[in-house]
Amino acid sequence: MSHAHMGGVWDFSLLLPLVFLFQLYGQSLCQNGTRPNIVMVMSDAFDGRLTFDPGSKVVRLPYVNYLRELGTTFLNAYTNSPICCPSRAAMWSGQFVHLTQSWNNYKCLDANATTWMDLLEANGYLTKMMGKLDYTSGSHSVSNRVEAWTRDVQFLLRQEGRPVTQLAGNMSTVRVMRKDWENTDKATQWIQQRAASSHQPFALYLGLNLPHPYKTESLGPTAGGSTFLTSPYWLGKVSSELITVPKWLPMAAMHPVDFYSTFTKNCSGVFTEEEVKSIRAFYYAMCAEADAMLGQVISALRETGQLNNTVVIFTADHGELAMEHRQFYKMSMFEGSSHVPLLIMGPGLMSGLQVNQLVSLVDLYPTVLDIAGISAVGILSGHSLLPLLSKARSFSKKRHPDWVLSEYHGCNVNASTYMLRSGRWKYIAYADGLSVPPQLFDVTLDKEELHNVVIKFPDVRAHLDKLLRSIVDYPKVSNAVHLYNKEAFGAWRHSLERNYSQVIANLRWHVDWQKDALANERAIDKWLNGSL
Repeated sequence: MSHAHMGGVWDFSLLLPLVFLFQLYGQSLCQNGTRPNIVMVMSDAFDGRLTFDPGSKVVRLPYVNYLRELGTTFLNAYTNSPICCPSRAAMWSGQFVHLTQSWNNYKCLDANATTWMDLLEANGYLTKMMGKLDYTSGSHSVSNRVEAWTRDVQFLLRQEGRPVTQLAGNMSTVRVMRKDWENTDKATQWIQQRAASSHQPFALYLGLNLPHPYKTESLGPTAGGSTFLTSPYWLGKVSSELITVPKWLPMAAMHPVDFYSTFTKNCSGVFTEEEVKSIRAFYYAMCAEADAMLGQVISALRETGQLNNTVVIFTADHGELAMEHRQFYKMSMFEGSSHVPLLIMGPGLMSGLQVNQLVSLVDLYPTVLDIAGISAVGILSGHSLLPLLSKARSFSKKRHPDWVLSEYHGCNVNASTYMLRSGRWKYIAYADGLSVPPQLFDVTLDKEELHNVVIKFPDVRAHLDKLLRSIVDYPKVSNAVHLYNKEAFGAWRHSLERNYSQVIANLRWHVDWQKDALANERAIDKWLNGSL
């Protein structure tokens, strides 16, 4: 969506003042006439609420706190899609998921899409991308794809391993997630080489896998990532006495989509209080390890004398429920899954600032370009955050809308989902807006999101649904996703020819599938032929 969306037309009288302010921002961010370096560290599945109080007290995150003290913390930053690839597609393109049609972890950005990194490179920046990228496709398993495609089929299948914890090493074991550490080392070396050899500004992106749970190897290649793995060293950074046990609704009282997610994530069984606390403790410890990687990057910038001329951004693709709402993983619009960290520090930017403005990952594209003094091209869904950050305060802060949009169309959820945050309200609509009841939460009074008040506040529901439909024609998008799922599954099935029955029976759901394989195949056939 463009800046012109809300009003429908451009106000050309604003252009000259905007050009002046654009130049003012650029001046405030430049040191000695040079453009600042830009470094973004994006973790995977990092709960944004851990970057400010009271969440920040449960685990020691010294480098996140460093960014808090010397930069700006966004208290209400959200993903545009609570799953890896579609979220990153939105961040890299600056466009909402329904515009890029990044429907699931398999189908994301077109390989030729222009990212903000492409524009930085085209405008004189030396660029480098390392680690987890996952925005054209996530190379996820066939199982993951099939689950996304067949989510409308009318039966329940367990699709994940049950969440478990696993301890590695001892009190001296610092490097648990070795691949991430290798990439962090490479990023550090790259920063050191740039300091020694180049005078042009640089842009570095480091994508971490932590604190995403690990693959559960014992359950085979299609079990998914349900193991929370850390070492005693990192567990020592967690204040166990502050770990809360989330309240759960009774299964019978759950929203039908949340019930489906709980079942397919293998969380419908019995969990003891100690199990839940352990999962949460291990998750927080994994966040502490990710924080140390952020710290190594910051230290490299400081030690090479480049920190004072570098904008550092820390964020994540989505959060982690860590047993809130009887779920782990993401794929949900609840705060644990959809609320992401966003901290920005750099020359000419405010220190120790906490911003309440609702923002989302699509805002990073215009923000990065604004920092670099580059004009954005094409239609963008996001808005530059620089007016909220810059020490030059003589400009309007009203350009950013007072809402954020997130949407989800992938596996572990059986209906396209749309979340609109506006003010104190979180409105969640599903599918065509009629077949699945919506949800409404007052996140100010109901921080745990246990009380759906959609019936109690019909006027709020009507207002927010109208606003949502003005942003995205969500029934139309849901239908497009439904058709895509059928076509994609049909093409995949056709490609297997006679091996189809064998392959589909051996996907992640094989235990439940084999109870009545023929009936399940018939159900898929009905769905594929439009009978469901």
